[in-house]
Amino acid sequence: MRIAFLFYDDMTTLDAIGPWEVLWRLPGVQAVAASRFGARVRTDTGLVFDDTLPFTQVAAADVLVVPGTTKVLPQLSDARTLDWVRAIDATTRWTTSVCTGAMILGAAGLLAGKRATTHWGAMKSLEKFGATPANARVVRDGKVITAAGVSAGIDMALTLAAELTDETTARGMQLAIEYDPQPPFDSGDASRADEEIRAKARALVAGGVKR
Repeated sequence: MRIAFLFYDDMTTLDAIGPWEVLWRLPGVQAVAASRFGARVRTDTGLVFDDTLPFTQVAAADVLVVPGTTKVLPQLSDARTLDWVRAIDATTRWTTSVCTGAMILGAAGLLAGKRATTHWGAMKSLEKFGATPANARVVRDGKVITAAGVSAGIDMALTLAAELTDETTARGMQLAIEYDPQPPFDSGDASRADEEIRAKARALVAGGVKR
């Protein structure tokens, strides 16, 4: 079973690495990272990945995972990337995204008429792609599974793991990575955060974008 991850410069690190950590351990899985030319990819936090395959070497996959980024606009107008996403989607059992990766799926025409989620700060942008925004951690519509912001990619991957294998395996994977979130603050959902916290979150994201 091949799981293809779209890698590109300035992608959000955890958007890709969270799902990768879950999915590559599943029995029979071959996880591959594909980028435009198979070159080095530098994430938004400065981590560098050398071992990526060019799009030309990844023509099909059982699963596609599209991570997001705080600098999504270049990806939305990159014809080579969007063409590859569409081509891979035509071969997949499941097409997935994390955070603003949903906007890349949308730009590729894969969210029209579907319910989808993304980072809370980009939720309204889904409408321009013909999607119906859904304020949920993970949203499944047909073979498309979208995850909310960043850390929700792990939830998405566990949801997907149950579909690809079985619930017992997915639950075992959850324990294997000891995924039992008990955050010290109750501010991880925009609906529960006051405006001061939302403003601080936006400022922290903007600060990262400027680096």
